[in-house]
Amino acid sequence: MSERFSRTEMLIGSEKLEKLSKSKVVVFGAGGVGGYVIEALARCNVGGIDIVDNDKIAESNLNRQIFALESTIGEYKADVAKKRVLDINPNAKVNVFKMFYTPDSEFDFSAYDYVVDAIDTVTSKIDIIIKAKAANVPVISSMGTGNKLNPTGFEVADIYKTSVCPLAKVMRYELRKRGVESLKVVYSKEIPQKSPAKTPSSIAFVPPAAGLIIASEVIKDLY
Repeated sequence: MSERFSRTEMLIGSEKLEKLSKSKVVVFGAGGVGGYVIEALARCNVGGIDIVDNDKIAESNLNRQIFALESTIGEYKADVAKKRVLDINPNAKVNVFKMFYTPDSEFDFSAYDYVVDAIDTVTSKIDIIIKAKAANVPVISSMGTGNKLNPTGFEVADIYKTSVCPLAKVMRYELRKRGVESLKVVYSKEIPQKSPAKTPSSIAFVPPAAGLIIASEVIKDLY
């Protein structure tokens, strides 16, 4: 193994690092949470990373999203993400799907070793989870990170053991109705701040913390 991942190899060993290089992960959402998932996967030598996101980088993303820079405003997040991943690891295979995923989207979940849900739309989240489980592919889902200030509050749990988080409450209800028995999620019990705007507020260190925790779970499950 080259010097590129030598420090990681020292920590987890060459066999596990090699296994990561042969793994393929799809990340739905390349924003505040998903962007840091993608970043960490690339830096852990995950060999195949597919990115599903149809948004372009806006000035309002600069406060928290790793792909958002003055120089990338107006570009597709997925395109910027791919360029950055390949700048970290030129040997990675990166596919970009510039699409807004809906239950009507055609997508082959069986092509992956792991599925990451880092999007906000409940109907799409549920569909991703159900289809990943139907394909017998591990899936992890991000709950709410907006209107929160404490990055140390995040934890990994089954969806049915979550509390406080408004998004988790909705997901518990909807998944139970559909007969989904379990789901690994990253969530926080922090009570969301009250925001005067309809759009959730955010800060630089909360969504990234959730994204890095998700990435750690993916990496540990893969090797």
